[in-house]
Amino acid sequence: MNITVGILNSLKIAFCLNENFYFEQEKTKIKGDFFANIIENGISFNGKTYYELYFRNLNNSTFELFDVEIGKGFHWQCFKNQQFNGDLKIISNDTKLWAINCIDIEKYLYSVIGSEMSSTSFTELLKAHAVISRSWLLANISKDNPNRATEQRTNHTFIKYYERDTHMLFDVCADDHCQRYQGIAAAQTPQILQAIDQTKGEVLTFDGDVCDARFSKCCGGYTECFSSCWDNRDFPYLQALPDIKNDFFWDLSKEENAEKWILSSPDVFCNILDKNIINQVFNDFDKETNDFFRWKICYSNSELSRIIKCRSGIDFGGIIDLIPVKRGLSGRIVLLKIVGEKFTLTLGKELEIRKWLSNSHLYSSAFVVKKDENGTFTFYGAGWGHGVGLCQTGAATMSAKGFDYREILMHYFKGTEIVNIS
Repeated sequence: MNITVGILNSLKIAFCLNENFYFEQEKTKIKGDFFANIIENGISFNGKTYYELYFRNLNNSTFELFDVEIGKGFHWQCFKNQQFNGDLKIISNDTKLWAINCIDIEKYLYSVIGSEMSSTSFTELLKAHAVISRSWLLANISKDNPNRATEQRTNHTFIKYYERDTHMLFDVCADDHCQRYQGIAAAQTPQILQAIDQTKGEVLTFDGDVCDARFSKCCGGYTECFSSCWDNRDFPYLQALPDIKNDFFWDLSKEENAEKWILSSPDVFCNILDKNIINQVFNDFDKETNDFFRWKICYSNSELSRIIKCRSGIDFGGIIDLIPVKRGLSGRIVLLKIVGEKFTLTLGKELEIRKWLSNSHLYSSAFVVKKDENGTFTFYGAGWGHGVGLCQTGAATMSAKGFDYREILMHYFKGTEIVNIS
């Protein structure tokens, strides 16, 4: 089964066909360095105008795209040249061009797993990730509701969440909005290939349906419910759970409990004390992030006011208070009241909160805020990401402790089955 992956969106796309590709529009073989420009009535390429360009892969050829943006809007944002297998399609969406990779699912997963995790990761972690990445993909590309609204706005309320089904021109994008897909360089290792091949066709299911298996970098010790981050609906296999193998439960939606939890350092899987595990599991740009299990950031009042105004487009004036209105069961803030000298608004959901309170993104919305007499706001936070489903950091520790990939998956996705659909 082939899928389409949106990789690069730009006015001009520079690329290299490293070996012969079949250029469908001209019915000929082609290789070398090229660029395509958007023009008023289509795409300008090699002195001609086209509606679309399609370069079909011959004999496992590769192509390279230049200046691909990764981590868009996040603190690790950068540009890299990346090589890909499969076919290359370039289309116009009126304002910019899209470079789209058409590729077999299993080959797609080679790059996803190598992009999400280091190729030196534990084999059982890689296998667990292969199953959930395959499951998430199949569950989402089969959805029939691509136009679902994701924004609700009133005079003093703004709620927004981000889903993969905003993509209309391809199945998935290549960045963190969907799953990281950063080319073949990281994928061509025996560990990655083995993990994919040994789990080929395996997906998580619940009551016979393929699971929408989510994952994040670090849950901070407690995973979150689906509805706290996206639609107002929940799945039995995506629930708030402690990242530890016992019957412990603490309702962190209560403010007092959330504060105690976030300001503590509980003994859970993702509280990694051995930095060798981090070095073995994460890619270089992920390792640049320090202390994501528990983190701290300070803003002066003027700095916070400036950031919120810049990110929201609303002039709140000086920020008087930030009040959690609703927390999820993991302690993540789902609704936050921003009280300013000029304006007050309740904001949600978790990712929008993280975007408004940082020049890029806060690590998570599981935080408490302290304001001192000088007006300085100090954020104390837990985790990195939305926290729903598998915790990559916790799963790494489980692998290091000898849990196999099935045990890891059953820990994070309660009541599910692993089924081979190949």
